[in-house]
Amino acid sequence: MRRVAGFIVLALFGIAVFSGIVMLLWNALMPAIFNLHAITWLQALGLLILCKILFGGFRGGGPRQHWKNKMKQHWMKMSPEEKEKFRQDWMKRCGGRGPFRGPVGGPFEKDPFAAGGPFSDEKIPPTESAS
Repeated sequence: MRRVAGFIVLALFGIAVFSGIVMLLWNALMPAIFNLHAITWLQALGLLILCKILFGGFRGGGPRQHWKNKMKQHWMKMSPEEKEKFRQDWMKRCGGRGPFRGPVGGPFEKDPFAAGGPFSDEKIPPTESAS
């Protein structure tokens, strides 16, 4: 029970600090740049909550990361035939834009979630150029 109370106090302190930072930044920048009025601490808290609702921040990755993980799991469960059908549908819908662009045998013929693919978490080291 003591841990829960400590967490709640810490969370409230964090919210207060972030609201104060938002208020200070707004009051330092927005009136000078856009000729807007200064805001109070409660207005800054409301702005912070609005941003949380609209953009879903405060977590690692946000909604885009969630979609990427969901798509990766779905891709891994697909058979090769389903993957090829998905590639063809993507080409029809996107007109060659996106991760499956290019002719068959092109750079994205392989698994897009493999190392170096457009949905991969791994980064490929740059190749050395011949000088």
